[in-house]
This record gives sequence, C-alpha cells and structure tokens, in this order.
Amino acid sequence: MPAMKDHRHLDDCDETRRRRRRTWLLACWIGAGACTLPAAADTDEPAVVRVDFAAPAGTIRPLHGVNNGPLCRGETVDLSEYWKQIDVPLARLHDCDWPGGNVADMHAVFPDAGADPASPASYRFGRTDDYVAAIVRCGSGVVYRLGESIEHSRRKHHVHPPADPARWAQACVGIIRHYNQGWAEGSRHNIRYWEIWNEPENRPAMWTGNDEDYFRLYEHAAGAIAAAFPDVKVGGPSAGHIGEVAGDRLKATPMLEGLLERCKAKNVPLHFFSWHTYCDDPFLYARKARAVRRWLDERGFKATEIHLNEWNYLPSNDWGGMLAKDPSVRGRWHQELGAASAAAFAAAALCDLQDSPVDAANFYTGDHGSFGLFTREGEPRKTFYAFKAFRMLLDTPRRVKVERSGPTGGLAACAGLDADGKRATVLIANYRGRAGLEVSLDRLPWTLAGQWQLLALDDKHDLVAVRTGRSDGPSAQVRIDCPAPCVVVLRLAAGESAPSK
Repeated sequence: MPAMKDHRHLDDCDETRRRRRRTWLLACWIGAGACTLPAAADTDEPAVVRVDFAAPAGTIRPLHGVNNGPLCRGETVDLSEYWKQIDVPLARLHDCDWPGGNVADMHAVFPDAGADPASPASYRFGRTDDYVAAIVRCGSGVVYRLGESIEHSRRKHHVHPPADPARWAQACVGIIRHYNQGWAEGSRHNIRYWEIWNEPENRPAMWTGNDEDYFRLYEHAAGAIAAAFPDVKVGGPSAGHIGEVAGDRLKATPMLEGLLERCKAKNVPLHFFSWHTYCDDPFLYARKARAVRRWLDERGFKATEIHLNEWNYLPSNDWGGMLAKDPSVRGRWHQELGAASAAAFAAAALCDLQDSPVDAANFYTGDHGSFGLFTREGEPRKTFYAFKAFRMLLDTPRRVKVERSGPTGGLAACAGLDADGKRATVLIANYRGRAGLEVSLDRLPWTLAGQWQLLALDDKHDLVAVRTGRSDGPSAQVRIDCPAPCVVVLRLAAGESAPSK
C-alpha cells in the first residue's frame, strides 16, 4: 500500500490563525490484495461530501430493524451474538424460520380455529415463546404479525380468511395477554406493535379472500385489541403494493383507500400503516415514505405511524431470478442479495431514510437464507457488515449536517458526534457512484491532535480497518478512492484515544 501522508496547509503569514486552525489531508486507497486500487481517473470529477460538525441536524435514528429472529433451522443455528453486535432495535415476526411455519403463525399458536380463545388449553405457545425470548435477550423490540406466513405452494393451507373473524380476534387477544401480561404461563415482554396479517393484496400467496374479507378481519381484530389493551399499537395492512407514486403524491390502490374509509367510518384504530418495497434504488424508500405521509395526513390519519417493515435489494429490479427454472440463474440472483452491491444498497438506504417520515423500518430478513443477513449455515454476508457499519454510526448519534456536490448519484452519507463531542463517525455508501471521493470535515469540536481510522466494506473487505493515523486540528480534507459498490466508515477521536474503542 502506498504510504499515507498528512499534508498540513499552514498560513505562514498569520501565525495566530495557524495555531488556531490546522487542516490535514489523507489520501486513502482501499481495495483488494494489499489494500490498493487504481485511483479514479484524473479526468473524472470526484464526488464531494462536506461534513459540518458544528451544524446540528437532529439525532441519527435506529431504523435498522429486521424481520424474524436469531434462532434458525429449528434452533440449530443461533445468531444471537451477531445480533448483539448490530443491536437490532426492532424485529418483526413474519415468515419466521421459513418455510417451517411453526413459529408465530396463527395456525401454529392457535391450531384449532374453533377452539375457545379464553382457554389456555387452546394455545400452543412453546416454540414461539422460545423464539420471542431469544429476540428479547438480544435487547430487541418486537412487532408481532398476527396472521400467517407466505405460501408459495400450489395448494394453500393457512392463508384463507378466518371463518369466524370475531373468534380469530379473541385469539389475538389471548396471544397478547400471554406475551404482555403473563397469562397462560406467559411473559411480560411489553410488545408494543401488533400487526393484522401480511400483504392481503398478494393473492393467493398471502390471502385467498377479497378486500371486504380483510376489512372485516381488520375491523374485528383491531377493535378487540384496542379495547383490551389501550396501551399497545395495532396496525397494518403490511401492503406489498401501495399504488403509484408521482413526486410527493401517492395514488393509492382501491384496497388501501377502502381500508382507510372503513377505519374512519367504524372508528377503528390504525396506529401504524405498514408497507413493503423491494427495488434497486436505495433512495426510493424515502420518496415513497413522503408520499405515504402526505396521503395519510390528507385523509385525517396524521397520528398514524409509517412502518416500512419489509425492504431489501432487488437485483436488476426484477423478481424473475427468484424462481427461475435454470438453477444457475436462480443461484446467481440469490447470491447477489448478500453481495457487496446489496451491502452498499442497504447502507445507502439506511442513510437516506434518516430524512424521511418513516417511524420504523424492518429489513427482510435478519436471519439466514437468500434474503437474510446470514447464510443458511449462519455465516455473515456482506449485508450484515452494512448493518454493522450503520451501528457504528449510532455510537455518535448527534447528527450533523452533510452536503453532497458533484457527481453524487448513487452516493449517500451520514455523520454524527458522540454526546461529549470527542468522537465522530462518517458513513459513506457508494452504491453506483464515482470511485473518487473528496470528503471535507469542517469544524470538528477539537483543536488539538486526534486519531482516525478508516474501515472498508467491498468485494474484498468485510468492514476492516485499512488505514489508521493521526489528525491535527479541527478540519480535514480527505481523498478516498472507493470504487462502487463500496461502504466506508471514517471514525475520529480527539486526543490519543483510539476511535475503535
């Protein structure tokens, strides 16, 4: 690796200013082998990221929730230690340990739809108890999806509308009482969010009924839950297709318009509106969220939270590879979901969502398999390290102003300070942008020497330190050659303390 040098640009004509303000320059190369890659061509205009550490921009929000839990493959794979590394804030229970269907789903917990929901003997809580307890031990909150997992099989077994919505609703009440109030040898996990079904417009894989069947089910369940537990939040519909977005406006589907109309007409609570998007544009989520927020507000649902509770990278923006008949095509498609491109996508999305009205987000998924952060054997994929990079950012939660200029398409960045102003973090995700980055770090809250550390996540690196060194003064000009897809984390600390501690 070429030697790294700090170039101090001193103003020899102003000794007072020289002592007060010093700048330093890092030329950082990251990549394969000896951590060197060809620099961006001299004729290429670099993207510029300017961080102003004296300009507060709110608080960095922990929007890196996931779907499912750390126990996989019948508890033969336990991802709990990895979960603790990324500090998952919120885990949604849907498609748990899929395709087993033995956890969280209504047919698994309340197997006889005609049984008495007031009797503890009607429930089978054991497996779900263990699954939820593992999530809670990791320090994560829970969104419990009341309903069923997706069925891609030709024959549908459990995704039919309940024959007795009122009885089904009372079974939901029994489940909440078990997990929040200790009923039926239960626990007191204080699960706040309870979601009614998943993607009822996704037919027949998730729902074999019609719109009215879902409205009726939601009305019964949400009403019963709100009456029994006024301190929890109930919502849905966990829609996979919400309609068309143009600018900041959503032309919602008739089903979604109908759900809001039913809630208003029957005074049924919709504490949170949940929706999904899979795409290859990490900046689409925030745009959609702003349109959803306006749509809800205009219809009188200003207090309703927005939950983006399924999102992930969609290779080439095409679902065709998921079930392709050619195994090699299918294999490449699924592998790409855990590659560096997916990692840069995820990091960019998490940064961009900071400026959106999204209240909670859940990546699909936080467990093993094609869409997961881990392989089926429990090995971290590149996407796990993107979440780990974002978790590093949360160690410095006082968000500061970041501006981008030049060719910044496909580039996202976020930065923050810790509570004492002695540590700083800059996260940059280069999803599809130029290799050359110029990062200007302005008005750091220290004037003396500091330490810096640069970590890289790309095809050859799994968020490892590729450079460390000393800084001098409150400002810096940083040159980083980071060919897309790539994620870099720059960690800084005042004095002699190492940024990694």
